[in-house]
Amino acid sequence: MTDNQDLMKTNNFQRKMSPEEVDAAGLDADSISFVEHRKRLLANSWYHIPKPLLLNIFQYLSAPELTSAGLTCSTWHQTSTDDLLWRALIRKDFGVKPSTGIQGQTFWYSEYKRLSYHVPHYQTSELKKHTDQVLHVSFAHNGTMFATCSKDGYVVVWNAQHPVAIKYQRDMTKFCWKFTHFSQFNQSDTLLLVSGVHFGLPQSTSGEIAVFSLGDDLELQCRVLMKPYDICGAWYSDQHFLSGDVHRLGHLESQSVLWLNKASQETASEHIPIMNQMFRFYNCNGSSVRAAMFAYCSVLDHGDSQTLCDSSQTSSRERSPNHSEDDKSNYESREFSDSLYDIQGTSKRICGSECGPGTEDFEPCANEIQVTERCSDDESDISELSETSVETEFSEEDELCVQEDKFLIFTTGSNTYSPHQIGIKRIKPISFPRRMDPGLPFRERIANLNREYQPPNENPNEAQNANAEGTDYDEVDHLIDLHGHIIGMGLSPDHRYLYVNARPWPPGYVVENPMMPPPCAQEIDIHVIDLGEMKEVGKVLRSHIAYTPFNECFFIALDVCNEFVASGAEDKHGYLWDRKYEICLNKYPHQDVVNCVAFNPRDSEMLVTVSDDCTVKVWHSKNRSKELGFDTKSLSTAHEVRSNCCGHRSTMSSVRRPANAEMKRLISRFPVQFGW
Repeated sequence: MTDNQDLMKTNNFQRKMSPEEVDAAGLDADSISFVEHRKRLLANSWYHIPKPLLLNIFQYLSAPELTSAGLTCSTWHQTSTDDLLWRALIRKDFGVKPSTGIQGQTFWYSEYKRLSYHVPHYQTSELKKHTDQVLHVSFAHNGTMFATCSKDGYVVVWNAQHPVAIKYQRDMTKFCWKFTHFSQFNQSDTLLLVSGVHFGLPQSTSGEIAVFSLGDDLELQCRVLMKPYDICGAWYSDQHFLSGDVHRLGHLESQSVLWLNKASQETASEHIPIMNQMFRFYNCNGSSVRAAMFAYCSVLDHGDSQTLCDSSQTSSRERSPNHSEDDKSNYESREFSDSLYDIQGTSKRICGSECGPGTEDFEPCANEIQVTERCSDDESDISELSETSVETEFSEEDELCVQEDKFLIFTTGSNTYSPHQIGIKRIKPISFPRRMDPGLPFRERIANLNREYQPPNENPNEAQNANAEGTDYDEVDHLIDLHGHIIGMGLSPDHRYLYVNARPWPPGYVVENPMMPPPCAQEIDIHVIDLGEMKEVGKVLRSHIAYTPFNECFFIALDVCNEFVASGAEDKHGYLWDRKYEICLNKYPHQDVVNCVAFNPRDSEMLVTVSDDCTVKVWHSKNRSKELGFDTKSLSTAHEVRSNCCGHRSTMSSVRRPANAEMKRLISRFPVQFGW
């Protein structure tokens, strides 16, 4: 029997064969029946349309139409996944620049599927436990739980697996907290750091950090005062965290002191330190250190790393506990003299009562040990411990000794009190002393204080400034000015890139009065800073809006995963962008301001948003919703934003869709061309 492909090429294939032709071909009845059947089948099919022509037709289809066409047969499926078609679709639907390429073995079809099918899209849960504005959300590193903070004074820990349920909760108003506003899990997810605001006057900036263990219940480990409260605190290691204080020096001048704290502060001896001073920074024009966080430096493998390290070690004003082995002995002696627990009264620290008159608006250092009179027996015991006999051994097993170099990142300012600069300070591994120097006996300290006492100056600012001139301050390694009010920061998972929410100031605006910051734009820009190069890179992302006046700006947090970056906004939506193509993909609706968003670190297809509407919403991708067995038809959805620029939906297509008459004319050509 003649092969099917040969039959299709014969001139007589489109008409009924005559008896003479059958006899000449030598075909039997079965072969003739088979040929006639194939003729009828192919007469009503597009199966054998050449691929170039099929591609020409498919280019006018949308993504859903193209996917449906691919279900017809194997040939159409192969053609419908052609990379040229999906490259055109991803540029048309998502506004990806034509010059943008793909890396590795990724195909445009896979990229389109990732941007549409693996992005958080369906609202799978709406949690209404909180009774007031929800300000913050953070995930555990293992992705099994997340914590929310609210103005109702509660911190709530939720199970992340569906169905989402409360695992722990704690009412922080029992500790005289006004509300909670920040939380963070340690690296092992065994401890939870929570920071909040104390009850007080509206102008009060006093706050506190509480650390809880995540066992059978939230068990309180320690509490540390903090000022201002928007330092927030951060985990330096698995068992040590950062806190801070600010102390007034004079008119619009202050100093920010950052402390390293032990998470478990139970101690059997008063000579065992539980805190250690890290840095002391000078502030001007009413500014201070805020929103501190840590980033690993392991991503740096070029010359900038060594340069930055050298500059930190050779700084003439450096007084950080970050030194080489050659300087270990010098460091230990300075460490005790500059420690928080230095009770000799001869330290150069300026805090609490040492600031002189006129500091009633600023509280004394919250963690400073108050000098109280002791009995004679205690004095004799302390006097036996001289400075040379103090134990300064450091355990090799201490987790601080094995920490990698890190960056301390914070917001600050120099022109006005509103934060407009990113400060970056490199930290070498820190050693925590085993014992602290008890100092001189109580009576000798009192005698020294009496000898050093001087009548107060009539001008308190002059006295404070004179005292501040002899104080050593740590220098910031890098300052990056964004010329705008910074309202949020987030690190990429590899700690290489820092994403910053900022409301820009007018171009070229010069600050004349530090107490009158420039007006802010309503648009929020996301700046990307490369911590390896210490400079701003990439495109400024803009889609979200803020309406709060410049003198009342508050934090709008953002979060970053490997593929996406998400942020809250004051226009009642959360936003999500693709990091690779720098395009806005989705908007997540709420009834009020969206304060914070967070990705599940183990599943970027899960996103949590929190809002002033007192709700916590959980979003899953189309793919994950299907795996979890949701009826997607009954779920609320995010608003898809197919952006050509600035996050606005594009209504024009880069490929013109032909009119119906033209489509019919194109289709009508195919039977004529192939003799159908």
